[in-house]
Amino acid sequence: MCLAIPSRIVSKNGLLATVDVMGARKEISLMLLPEEADIGDYVLVHAGFAIQKVDEEAARDSLELLREVAEKLEEEEEY
Repeated sequence: MCLAIPSRIVSKNGLLATVDVMGARKEISLMLLPEEADIGDYVLVHAGFAIQKVDEEAARDSLELLREVAEKLEEEEEY
C-alpha cells in the first residue's frame, strides 16, 4: 500500500520544488505532475514526486486526519 502526502509548494525552480509538509521541508520533482503547479499550491507527494494537484481544503483535511492517526499511535505506544 502506498501513501501520498499532501504538501504545499513553497519554492519552485523548473521541475524541482521545495514543499512543506507538517513543518518539514523537502525537495521534490514535478516531472510526473500532469498539470502546472505554482507556489502555494498543494500536491500529493509519493517517493519524491508530485503526482497530483489537490485543492487546499482537501489537503488540510487529509493532513489533519494524518495528525490524528499519529497522535493515536503515540498514545498506544505509551501503554
